Amino acid sequence: MTMPPIRGRTASAPGLAEELRISIARLSRRLRTLRPSAAGEASTLSLTQFAALAAIERHGSMTPRELADHEKVQPPSMTRVIAYLEDRGLVARSPHPTDGRQVVLNATDEGAALLADERRRKEAWLALRLSELTDEEREILRRAAPVIDKLSRS
Repeated sequence: MTMPPIRGRTASAPGLAEELRISIARLSRRLRTLRPSAAGEASTLSLTQFAALAAIERHGSMTPRELADHEKVQPPSMTRVIAYLEDRGLVARSPHPTDGRQVVLNATDEGAALLADERRRKEAWLALRLSELTDEEREILRRAAPVIDKLSRS
């Protein structure tokens, strides 16, 4: 596999940072547009609410504080998000197993199903786009994915 030489602005760390920021933002925006347009539960959730629900489902039981920390938002903001998700039956509170002063949050079956539908829709779109790329382009993305993930966690 031959890679094109890196030239110009992209050769520098700031230039690459700009290119990545723009490209990732475009892809993120495009994936967000895949949200269902028909009336329904999924179309009423904000991106913040989707992210919170996904974190709860992925990590299992979480306290509201753990969720706020994970999503890097203030606890009062997360309290509103949790209330919205709970009102719609997407998350449920239960007593903390060891600390009676706290509660833990879990995704309900309805919440997990909503997330599964959302993931299927986005992954199908992305798989179709990936199938339009060359083998070399797909290999570049395959190798870049763990690096991008590492950046997202730092």
